[in-house]
This record gives sequence, C-alpha cells and structure tokens, in this order.
Amino acid sequence: MDWSIFALYFAACAAAATTGAMFQPGAWYQTLDKPNWTPPNWLFPVAWTCLYILMSFAGMRVALADGNAFPVTVWALQIALNTLWTPIFFGLRRLQAGMIVILFLWLSVAGFVVAAYPVDPIASLLFAPYLLWVSVAAALNFSVMRRNPDVKPIG
Repeated sequence: MDWSIFALYFAACAAAATTGAMFQPGAWYQTLDKPNWTPPNWLFPVAWTCLYILMSFAGMRVALADGNAFPVTVWALQIALNTLWTPIFFGLRRLQAGMIVILFLWLSVAGFVVAAYPVDPIASLLFAPYLLWVSVAAALNFSVMRRNPDVKPIG
C-alpha cells in the first residue's frame, strides 16, 4: 500500500465531490417528479464517501501494477465524467445532457472493471459497487428526464 498514491487518487475524488457541494440538488430537485425507488437524500453523501474510498484504493492498486497504462487512463476518464455530471444535471438543469454524460460515465466505469481485471482483479472488484451505483443513478436520471419533460435548462 502506498499512501501517497492513494492520497492522489482520493484528491481526484475529492475534486469530483466538490461539484456536489457547489451544485446541490436543492429545492428545484425536490419539486421534480421522481420514481418511488429514488434513494433517500441522506444516502447520497454516505454512498459517495464509501465509493470514493473504494475508487481511490482501486486506482492506487492499478497504479502500482505492471501493465497499468490503459486501466489508469480509463480511471482518469471516469473521474472526469463523474466530475462533469453534477454541474450539467443540477447546475445547468440539462437532464438530457446529463443522461448522455452518465451513459459515458457508466461505460467508463464498466471499462475500468474490464481493463483492470487482468492487471489487478481486486481493483476491478472494488469498482463493482460504483458500477451498481452509477447504474441506479443512470436509471434515476432517465426516469427524472422522462417524468419532467418541461424542465427549463439554465443558461
């Protein structure tokens, strides 16, 4: 375990997490028609904290492994897309654009799971909860988009 590399991956996750602080769901999101299976609000920060820790461990493990170039690159792509989704969905209220971003996010998370497996199977498995969470988030984004066709984007 290399704590300095873990800290760098966690810093990337923390940077992504700041978009959640900057573009909070707020009253606008509360007024949207959402499916009854929408997770409770308290679960989001708890889930993301756990996921960011797992993602950081996975990134560190792959970074320390031989043959890591492609999985490390896919890790970078997924954290960039992770960072992008919140300002698009909550900040700009662009539900369709958020759907596009989250589909690419899902593909990059799944891509990391596949690409990391031959390099470090544990790192690959550490991303499984994240893939599940992004699957739920994508389904929620799609449902909210379909249930609220009249949402006016900002900007």
